[in-house]
Amino acid sequence: MAQTKDYYSILGLPRDATDEQVKRAFRKLAMEYHPDRNQNSGATEKFKEINEAYEVLSDPQKRSYYDRYGHAPGGDGGDNMGFDTFEFGGLGDIFDAFFGGTRSTSQRRTPRKGQDISVKVTLTFEEAYTGVTRDIEFNRVELCSVCKGIGCRPGSNPTKCPECNGTGQIRRTQQSIFGRFVQNATCSRCQGQGTIITDPCPQCKGQGREKVRHKLTVNIPSGVDNDSQMRLQHEGEAGYYGGSPGDLYISFEIKPHKFFLRKGADIIMSVTLNFAQAALGCSLELPTMDGKYTLKVGPGVQHGKVFRIKDKGFPKLNSKSRGDQLVIVKVQIPEKLDARQKQLLEELMTSLKTGDEFAKPDGDILQYLDR
Repeated sequence: MAQTKDYYSILGLPRDATDEQVKRAFRKLAMEYHPDRNQNSGATEKFKEINEAYEVLSDPQKRSYYDRYGHAPGGDGGDNMGFDTFEFGGLGDIFDAFFGGTRSTSQRRTPRKGQDISVKVTLTFEEAYTGVTRDIEFNRVELCSVCKGIGCRPGSNPTKCPECNGTGQIRRTQQSIFGRFVQNATCSRCQGQGTIITDPCPQCKGQGREKVRHKLTVNIPSGVDNDSQMRLQHEGEAGYYGGSPGDLYISFEIKPHKFFLRKGADIIMSVTLNFAQAALGCSLELPTMDGKYTLKVGPGVQHGKVFRIKDKGFPKLNSKSRGDQLVIVKVQIPEKLDARQKQLLEELMTSLKTGDEFAKPDGDILQYLDR
């Protein structure tokens, strides 16, 4: 005779445990050792053992017999003791057994939000600065214009699926090494909907939705950049079964300007001065996004000097403030000189202080580049 198993010890219970304690102990251990959840070696055998213990201790007659003789009727404690019809499948079936009802894995006709759509819009540098109204076109899925999303020919309605009787799922039983497993599977005929369409709409072929080319006028604010994104609610694809439409997300690609660069809300440009202009100073008529601007450059300006023109940059999104325009000075040293120019510079060189001077880089430009 094989060794008798201690089912109370297997479930971690005293011999006077109540029915509710038996149920709670089994539920905890079954969740821990179920093969769907525990892939460790020995988990399957442990789960089978837990099943055997629960089958005996949850049945008043079998438990009484076990308490008296040390094994259940029809077994000696060493085989599977008649548990071939023990019906637990996936983890969902364990929940069903204790909490009642049927866990439906079907995709019933419950409202669901539609898919979001992403569209990229290309703007010129000037359009990004001023803002623009733009017509955009894109493909999206909308409710069928004929059946209004029902999927049936106008005048008819979906009918209950005869395969699953409207539940959207089929219950299947499978024999395994530790008992009979019951699994809920999505009905293949209605695809989990619980209803079928016998007279489909001729426009959408029963889908209730159709792809259309949609045109939309969008007001793009000033100040957008390559990393900006606009969200238009409910302009995405149609929802499912009365659910709200998805959203439309618009991203931007800004074309480069011929001489302006942009960093955040600031506009950056450079201006080249000859040696005389840098030494004597000058007035420069500069372009800005709002028109011409006169910049006065004092004598002795150094290469790399940065002038900041306030409020001549891009408008800042969601703000009334603006960026600045930064003008970087480049002093051009002539590579070739004629005889007269060379003579003048030699005279100038002898009259100026000579010697090597060293200094840190210009602070203004470093502060900006570190931002």
